[in-house]
Amino acid sequence: MSTDALSDVLSAVRLSGSVFFDVTATSPWVAEAPPAAQIANEVMPGAQHAMEYHVVTRGSCWISLVGVVGFEPVRLGKGDIAVIPHGDPHVVSSAPGMRAEPDVDIHRRPEDANALPFALQTGSEGASDTRVICGFFSCDARPFNPLLDSLPRFLRLRRDDAQASQSLLDQFIRFAAAEASNKRAGSQSVLNRLSELMFVEVIRLHMEQLADNSTGWLAGLRDPLVGRALMLLHARPAHAWTLEELAAQVAASRSALADRFSQVVGYPPIQYLTQWRMQIAARRLADPGVKVAAVAHEIGYESEAAFSRAFKKVVGRSPSEWRKDLG
Repeated sequence: MSTDALSDVLSAVRLSGSVFFDVTATSPWVAEAPPAAQIANEVMPGAQHAMEYHVVTRGSCWISLVGVVGFEPVRLGKGDIAVIPHGDPHVVSSAPGMRAEPDVDIHRRPEDANALPFALQTGSEGASDTRVICGFFSCDARPFNPLLDSLPRFLRLRRDDAQASQSLLDQFIRFAAAEASNKRAGSQSVLNRLSELMFVEVIRLHMEQLADNSTGWLAGLRDPLVGRALMLLHARPAHAWTLEELAAQVAASRSALADRFSQVVGYPPIQYLTQWRMQIAARRLADPGVKVAAVAHEIGYESEAAFSRAFKKVVGRSPSEWRKDLG
């Protein structure tokens, strides 16, 4: 296993990206997106969870989450990126306060993937003043996705935040705009990979901007003590870790490590390890050719029975039931 916990999690939860719409708009205009859970399987077949993103490549727009108390509309300028990690319904418009009826039908993925991104024109007649590239990230939310749990309802990165002239975000915007316009052979694959790279960069920049007193898994990666512990757990998830050994490895007392880990991440390190093991196991169980006993051994259980008990306790279903649900 890698010592890069973020890469580990992104791989285990099967992060995937898709560029879906290339929108040119002339003011006044408005578009409203339904809850991502309502359209997740349409836009990303088989997805457990979908997150929508919007990249402004020309002009500006406003975005607002629907039904989130206290959320004020946010203005996005050229080069800004917005991500809605928990799939809240939202409105994108030329001015704040506008509403529209969500169009679920336009979110159906075409049989020919090369038809993506859909080119949409909206608003009044005349030359467009805004261009927005919109898409989705999909990932597994179950049984354990510590990254998703640590993200806010809304992420906005401004072009200035990323020092755009040198950032991956600026490269994504330039390349995505060109690929969406030209639709050369392989454009959809290029756009999808670019969007995944963009997501990683968004997460890294968000993590860098967290306040020192922030909590959650991403805050844990930044914390000197908790981050070292997470690195070790991800490097050797099958190892029979004890709190005493882990504390010795990070040069801390057991109580100091347990208290700090729980304070930042939300639960003790060994509980985190158990949940992370179950996410690895769930991913492996998706392969029907892999025996349950082999999965148990891979993540550090001496017997299939012990693993099955642990899996059911954490996930709520036995490994065989989980595998059956996947099929």
